[in-house]
Parts: sequence; C-alpha cells; structure tokens
Amino acid sequence: MIAIRSGTELEEIRRSGELLRDCFEAIEPLLRPGVTTGALDEAAERFIRSRGAIPSFKGYQGYPAAICASVNEQVVHGIPGPRELLDGDIVGVDIGVFRNGWHADASRTYPIGAVSGTARRLIEVTREALDLAIGEAKAGRRLSDLSHAVERHATGNGFSVVRSLVGHGIGRRMHEEPQIPNFGAPGRGPVLAAGMVLAIEPMVNEGTHEVFTLADNWTFVTADGKLSAHFEDTIAVTDGGPVILTR
Repeated sequence: MIAIRSGTELEEIRRSGELLRDCFEAIEPLLRPGVTTGALDEAAERFIRSRGAIPSFKGYQGYPAAICASVNEQVVHGIPGPRELLDGDIVGVDIGVFRNGWHADASRTYPIGAVSGTARRLIEVTREALDLAIGEAKAGRRLSDLSHAVERHATGNGFSVVRSLVGHGIGRRMHEEPQIPNFGAPGRGPVLAAGMVLAIEPMVNEGTHEVFTLADNWTFVTADGKLSAHFEDTIAVTDGGPVILTR
C-alpha cells in the first residue's frame, strides 16, 4: 500500500530533504583528485550528526557506512574506504538522512577533474532523465509514466538503464511501496495521488544494462566494466505538481 502523507508529514520530510541538500553542498569541495571515498563518508556523517540527524544507511541491513560512493563502473552501493579519487573518475554519491522520524534520500554523480566526453554526457543524460521522470510525477498519472520517461531518454541517447534495481517510496522507512523501475511502457501501475512521496533514481549505464554484485555483497558493477551514473531525488506528489524535497 502506498502511503499518503499529510501536509505536516510532508513538511517533516522536506526538512530532512533540506538537511540532505546542505550535506551535499558541504562535501562537494572534497570531490577532487586525491581525496578518498572514506574521507567523503566521514565528512558526510559528521555533518549529518552535527545537525541532529542520523545517516539512514549506516547499519541498514548491515551496511557499514554513512554514504555510498560508487566509482566509474560501480553502479550503486559502493562502500567508502581508502580508494583515492583520480582525475577522470566519476563518482556517484548516495546519501540518506533520518531526522525526527522521517527519511530523505538523494544521489548525485560528479566528475572528478577532467573527464571524458562520454562520461560527461552520461552524467548529463542521467540527470536529465531524473528531471523528466519528476516532471511525470503528477496526480492522476500512472507510476510507469515515470519509468518510461527515464528509459526513453537514456536509450534515446545511446545508453541503457539498469533493470534489476529500482526507486522506491520513502517516509517513516527508507524503503516503502511502491517500487519504481527505470524502464517500461507508460500508462501502467498505480495511479499517482497527492501526498505520495517517492525516491526516483535513474541508474544509467554506458554499455549493457546488466550488472552483478561484488564479493562485498553490496557493490553493484556493470557487467562490461563500462561507466555508470546515478541521480536521485525525493519528491512529493501534490495537487499543484511534483515538489522536489532534496534540492
């Protein structure tokens, strides 16, 4: 069942989203060659806790860190550690916060130094795919309208969308109904209604859509070793259209 949130509850999620937005701004100066993904994680956790919130990911089903930092062919759930970011890398940073009983979740993919034209285009198309999906998140539309918008834009630009991982509802729990695939025909699935809160997250690959998990049981990587980008925002469906809670 998809939860419908009251105005007061939406305001609480919005405040979690604002904290998350501020966290991204706080760590962005660190996104440069020579900085480790572990240093990003430490900075993000320190910031979140300084604002009286908790990192949603840390300890979730045993996950060991506050953020996910996925580099190059890593799609999502990369565990931060001693790996240094290099000139030409791209890194997807996924962060969740839990504040006053409510979660917010977002991801950004960043170029590190001078990246290839393909990497820059992949980042751009993935960000655009997210914006297009958000634009479909209107009361009365169908859930698969969002999915179709992502797939149409990604494949229309020569990339592929990951099929085995999905976006999700969010609120009291980090992962709630519904699941939100990034592919499919339009006009299917639940009808969207005002008060629904969704974490929409296109995962777009340079090559094949196929992925597998590393031995750490967390990190997803592309099957062909090519690049992947990931963008995510938490949004609210309202009578006036979609409202982005994490920007």
